[in-house]
Parts: sequence; structure tokens; C-alpha cells
Amino acid sequence: MKAYKIFAILFAGGLLLTSCDSFFDTVPHDQLTPSTFWKSEDDAKQALTACYNNWVDQNRGSSLCFYEDVMSDIGFNYTHTGNYAYVGSGAPTAAHAVNYYKYTAIHSVNLLLEHMDDVPFSDETLKKDYIAQARVIRAWNYFRLCWLYGGVPLITKTLETSEEAQLPRNSEEEVQKFVIDELNAAIPDLPTNAADKGRIDKGTAMAIEMRAQLYWGNYQEARKLARQIVALNKYSLDPDFLHMFTIAGQDSPEIIYAYQHIKSTYRYSDMIRFPNNADGGWASWVPTQNLVDMFEMKNGLMPNDPGSGYDPVHPYANRDPRLKNTIVYPGVDWVGQNGVHRIFDTVDKMIDGKKNNDYYLAADNASKTGLIWAKYNTPLTQYTKSYSDDNTCPIYFRYAEVLLTIAECDVELNDNLNEALDLIDQLRQRGGQIKVDRSRYATQQQIRTLVRRERTIELAGEGFRRADIVRWKDENGKLVANSVMKDLYRAIGTVDFNEKDPDKRFIQTLPTEANKTERLIEVRSFQDYQRYMPIPQDQLDRNKNLTQTPGYDK
Repeated sequence: MKAYKIFAILFAGGLLLTSCDSFFDTVPHDQLTPSTFWKSEDDAKQALTACYNNWVDQNRGSSLCFYEDVMSDIGFNYTHTGNYAYVGSGAPTAAHAVNYYKYTAIHSVNLLLEHMDDVPFSDETLKKDYIAQARVIRAWNYFRLCWLYGGVPLITKTLETSEEAQLPRNSEEEVQKFVIDELNAAIPDLPTNAADKGRIDKGTAMAIEMRAQLYWGNYQEARKLARQIVALNKYSLDPDFLHMFTIAGQDSPEIIYAYQHIKSTYRYSDMIRFPNNADGGWASWVPTQNLVDMFEMKNGLMPNDPGSGYDPVHPYANRDPRLKNTIVYPGVDWVGQNGVHRIFDTVDKMIDGKKNNDYYLAADNASKTGLIWAKYNTPLTQYTKSYSDDNTCPIYFRYAEVLLTIAECDVELNDNLNEALDLIDQLRQRGGQIKVDRSRYATQQQIRTLVRRERTIELAGEGFRRADIVRWKDENGKLVANSVMKDLYRAIGTVDFNEKDPDKRFIQTLPTEANKTERLIEVRSFQDYQRYMPIPQDQLDRNKNLTQTPGYDK
């Protein structure tokens, strides 16, 4: 979006939401009314722009994708910001719920759709495009609500009072059908290329439906949509993996949709949650040792495979090159936000007799796992010193997800298994790793294990893992979350500053019962009912016809 559109967000978002006695957390509406608005195409454009204000999440805005993984085995949040850590540890309740349950964006879209016929359009195609964009935003929000809570009240018109909004849940199937029907109706009216950056186009809408169909287990439909995205001939893998996660790489051919921010005008203010303590960051979103353990060795073997060459004393040596492009780990060369080179060391309390501010217990703001993300963190010098006025544009949909979706659907449908392996090879080779050894991955189950691991590695830190582990099942039909959401541990040891090879600088103290307490970060658990989220207590208090998610109503 261009700057003037951002002003329109602030303008229209603040003045056009007009009902429900604050039931949907709307903002003040004391200046514009239907009698003074909805008179021109520009009015409709401003109203549509208002629908884009935090459209991906009304709670955390565009930071949503970074919070999601801390609720999984590959991410951790120490501060309990937004209650995400309660989900990660296995202790979510109505009183400590992540507040996903918001209808603000849905209400904005309902309002716009009810007034679109009041606006005289000179171009019917443009009108259809605006309507389609709005319907996609509403469909995305219902997809998210349905995925997180199951059935929810399905509201498709503006409601004037809170009494009108005292609605019970629709069934999960009804909401799913609404989402798919809305997307299928909208996609034909969207352009292949949006008129402005940050607007929803055909590829974005297809990607949303692709994800919804995949999450809901409709593999034929998900694969069909993924192939249609490929057929647009618009996207491709970026040969420079980390580049697309930088400000300089925001025009990457791999990005299908990124939420737009403009410095000072519509700034991104959450970068402080990425870096570690020594760089003035909060280390709020950090990867875990569980993720490190998923990476192969350079030779394609897993660390615990015979003949892999894994050295537990030097656990980062000879690993899949993609590890370094995903995680910043002890011993690597690092450039701080001040531009000064140093060796990244989160395991030693003191360095040369001085306090080490990167040490995992140095402060609340130090990464408790001893790790930070390489994505978006590299380089730190691209950001403002306060990390609060940046034009970071979080990526929500990218082409790698499309290829991974095809691969997963191939496996679950048990056909085109060679295609699945070929697609995985594209991602591996892009990151510098060797092709898959076809002799080791020959059966459906073996390839399923591979595809799931590759999906986790490729999309780590981008908000996919929690959804994946509560939709995937193991060979016994149990949710994967049951086996992976276990107590969380860190690696401990020391860094050898005299070692020239960054991957061999970290000397790990091998895990034993004696050092278990030092390694333990958090006790974790998971129960099947936690597949869905609890509805926040304040929402239940507002709507007496709304029932709590089963399992949390005890």
C-alpha cells in the first residue's frame, strides 16, 4: 500500500465501524454516517482500505505469524505476551486465552458489502474487485476462527446492538462451507496482479483457500489450488533464501503476499522481539533445540543414523547448510545492530572476565533457548535502533508453501510420490543441501516423515508448526502434538573463541541427569482437547449464548 492508503486505513478504520455497542471491539464512530459517505468510488476505496487494517489478525496484527510457532515444539516465548506461552506449555484456560476471538474485520467487511450498491461505479470490474477483496478478508477471518475454535457464530450482516449479537455457534461444517464458498466466489473477480502492493489478488486468495483445504484434510482440492497457483507463472523460489526476509528483499519472486508497512507512516514496531539481549532486543520469539535436531547432516543422514558423522560435542559441525539460514546458534560469526562483529555466545556467563549479555540467563530479555531466528534478524543493521519504526513486511504466503502443499497432498493421496520427492529436492538444493536419497525414502510412510520434516524446516518461524502438529496424526492415529509437546530443553556448554571454524566453536556439555535442571527450560504437556483454543472468558461473559470450547468448560 502506498502512504496515502495507509492514511485511509487510519481514517476509515476509525470512522466507519458503526454498530454493536462495542460488542465487536469497534473504535469510536462519531463523524461519518451513511448519509455523508458512500458517495463515490473513492469512498468505497477508503472503506475497503479500512478492512485491511490488521486484516490478518485483529489481536496481534501482522506479527501474528511470529507468535504462532511459540505454541509449538519449535518455538518458545518466555514473557507470556498475549498468553501464547500458556498454549505452548499446555496450560491454556479461558482466563489465560490467546484472544483470537475478534470480529472487527468481519464487521468492517459486512458494513462495506451492505453499502457497495450505494456507490456509483463507472467500472463494474473495479466494483467486483473491491467486493472480492473484502469477501476474501472475511473468509480468511472465518477460516482462522473456525480452525482455532471449531464452530463459531456466522455473522454476515451488520448488527446494531449487542443483544442482536448474542448468537450461538454455527457448526464447524457450516463455517467451513461458508469460507470455501466465499473464496470460490471471490477468486474469479480478482486480478492476477493487484493494482497496489499489499492488496489481495488472485494468487493470495488461492493461497488462502489452498491452506484452508489442506488444514481441513481436503487434499484433492488443496493440490488442485496449489497447481493453479503454479500455473499463474507468477512466482518462483528465491535463490537467496535469507534475502526474502530482509527489507531489501521485499520484491522477491517467492512472496505471494506480505503485509505491508511503511516507516513512520504505518510502521512495523515489533522488531524488538527478534534480537537477543546484547543487541537491545527482547528475544520474545526464539527457536528451540527441537528444531535444531530436525536438520540432517550434510551427507543427508539424520544425526542419529549410523554413519552420519554426527559429533555430539560439536553438534553444529557438518550439518545441513539450511540450519545456519534458519537459526543463529552459539559460535557463529555475528554482526550486532551497532555494526560490530562478534562471536555469538549464549552459553558462557562471562567472556574475558566481563558479563556476557547474550548468556541465556543474563536477563529476562536473553533467549532462554540460547538461539534466535536467522530469518528477519539478518542483518540487524537494517533496522532502527529502537526496533520500533521499521518497514518490515511479514510474509504470510510464499511459493515454498505451495510446493510443500503439493508434496504433502501427493503423499496423503498416495500418488505422484516421485513428484513429492522432486519438489522437496527443489527446496533442499535451493538451501544448499543434497538431494533426497531415494533408497532411504521409498514408502509412503517414509516419504510422509520426510515431507513433514521438510515442511517444518522450510517454514520454521513463520507460524505453521502449531497448526501442523494438531492436524497431523502418527501411525497410531494420535495427534502428532502428543509426541512432540514434551518438556523443553536447551543445549549447554562453552564457546571456544580460538577455533576458526564457526560450526565447531560450540563445545556441548553432553546431556546427563546431573545437568538436567540446568538444561530444562519449561515443563510442557498436551491433551487432545487442546487441538482447539479456549474462548476468552470476557467473550463468554458478553454472549450468554456462546458455549466454551469442549475440554475447557470443566
